[in-house]
Amino acid sequence: MRADRLLSILLLLQVHRRMTARELAERLEVSPRTIQRDMEALSMAGVPVYAERGARGGWVLPDDYRTDLSGLTGLEIEALFLTKPARPLADLGYREAAEGALLKLLAALPTMRRREAERARQRLLVDTSGWRQGEDPAPCLPALQDAVWRDRRACIVYRRSDGTTVERVVDPLGLVAKGSLWYLVAAVEGHPRTYRVARVQDVEVTEEPCERPEGFDLAAYWTESTARFVRELPRYPFTLRAAPEALHRLGASAGYVRAERIDPPGADGWSTVHLVADVEEVALGYVLGFGDTVEVLAPPALRQRVLTTARNVVAFYEGRGGEGRSS
Repeated sequence: MRADRLLSILLLLQVHRRMTARELAERLEVSPRTIQRDMEALSMAGVPVYAERGARGGWVLPDDYRTDLSGLTGLEIEALFLTKPARPLADLGYREAAEGALLKLLAALPTMRRREAERARQRLLVDTSGWRQGEDPAPCLPALQDAVWRDRRACIVYRRSDGTTVERVVDPLGLVAKGSLWYLVAAVEGHPRTYRVARVQDVEVTEEPCERPEGFDLAAYWTESTARFVRELPRYPFTLRAAPEALHRLGASAGYVRAERIDPPGADGWSTVHLVADVEEVALGYVLGFGDTVEVLAPPALRQRVLTTARNVVAFYEGRGGEGRSS
């Protein structure tokens, strides 16, 4: 609808202050000619938009022009009040500021919209934390946040997943919160990389300006990076026969193991289940947790390891006696 598009143009110009007709047309998926007609309509409605010519020209909205909040739809208002990741905001020191901003927004809304916002707050809560996700202390987060905001190069000491540490001079590009975990996206010699903030052991923020790769977009990088990470995860497929009482647990993803297919049960009630883990060691521990309610069908190496491990466990406990020993 044209009214929605006019409001979108107004909001875009309030954020960017100057945009060309082509930029607006691409964002709103219309033709530059349509944007020209929309600008004429806004001008006739009293909105002080005007065109500037030249290499840096475009459509301009004066800095002192603001709209009120009456143009927000009910769904837009609900989205603003529901999208509030409390943990990341607290980590960055923004929780109180975010609460204050929402209260001011609520007070500025028309009466009907204010009621809709209050209704949404009382009927839907978004909790992004996991049930078993523990704390991931990140004492260096404030220093990295400072480097990111001020565009300053940093020297970091980083602990790799294998326990070794390395020193890196990085150009901080952005911080990403995934669940309750923080990640630093930083360039090393112009190439963006991802670092888990909890593994950063020490940070020295320099006064040297960082160099951002041309055209770098944090959201686009993160989307591509996470997709590549999932694609490159190791895969260890294995197949089990499972008793009926084990199927419920097998059908649910558990950490680094997931069921890809469960075949219909046979005459004995047992089903063949096809699963995938990251590595054999993970599959071994997973299978042992089911005791005698599953049987490994493939691969043979995993079946043999389960048998050997079970024998070793029995020998261990038999050797310690029926009553066990106190340590």
